[in-house]
Amino acid sequence: MRTIVITGGTDGMGAALARHYLAVGDRVVVIGRDRAKFEALRDAAGPPATPAATGPAASDAGPVHAEFVAADLSSIADTRRMVDQLRREHERIDALVLAASYIRQRRHLTAEGYEASWVLFFVSKYLLVTGLAGRLRAATRPIVVNTAVPGARADAIDLDDPGMSRGFSFTRSNAQQRRANELLGILATAEDPNLAYVTWGPSGLVRTSFAGEVGPGMKISAAVFGTVLGKRPDAAVRPLIDLIDDPAPGRAAYRGTRPTPLVAGGHDREDIARLAQMIERDFR
Repeated sequence: MRTIVITGGTDGMGAALARHYLAVGDRVVVIGRDRAKFEALRDAAGPPATPAATGPAASDAGPVHAEFVAADLSSIADTRRMVDQLRREHERIDALVLAASYIRQRRHLTAEGYEASWVLFFVSKYLLVTGLAGRLRAATRPIVVNTAVPGARADAIDLDDPGMSRGFSFTRSNAQQRRANELLGILATAEDPNLAYVTWGPSGLVRTSFAGEVGPGMKISAAVFGTVLGKRPDAAVRPLIDLIDDPAPGRAAYRGTRPTPLVAGGHDREDIARLAQMIERDFR
């Protein structure tokens, strides 16, 4: 039985992945803020229909192995607490799926004084990937799937002011997070050459809930176009399931099923080392 950890696993594509892996008999650990949504997902899953087909040990059809860890991933303290809990409770993690999302069009400071989007979309992911590195290394074929759309410019990160205290915009913030998550793969795979690290985005719109603090224009557009043109989450995650079930060591990027070139900058290793240093120093 594999252990699959999914942030944002109560909604959208995260929930679709949770449903799939519960159905095949894996242990699924959902990280989120809404226990009621998790319980509804777990109760709807029912017992696995078939044994898990992959992983270090196939499981027998039986009870659902679903766990919930409550955490606010825009909180450094909560993220660190949750990582400590996962380390205590699991000796091995086969797949770590980073799918939590909450869109903000405006700069927002958390109660801890950090820029919320930067923490949610990058710093918390850094803490998860580095904090759970030993548990991933214990797996036979470990994989991290980071749902950060690949392809941001190499110079998208403001290394002097990643919290964007000056000149914040949604476009800049989004590009910075995406670029930082590509670079995180350099750090992760250097520590564990057996690790697969995939930055992934859907090939088009997905018919899913839209969580965030955004203007009416973005909300209406997401609702209308997502409903009319978007894929159902269960269909949208099929490429992710294939990647998780057959991981290839090293870094890779995809839009849907299509491989996408990783963007190479002139100082990538120096940039991720500088980001790591900053997080270890400033985000205690």
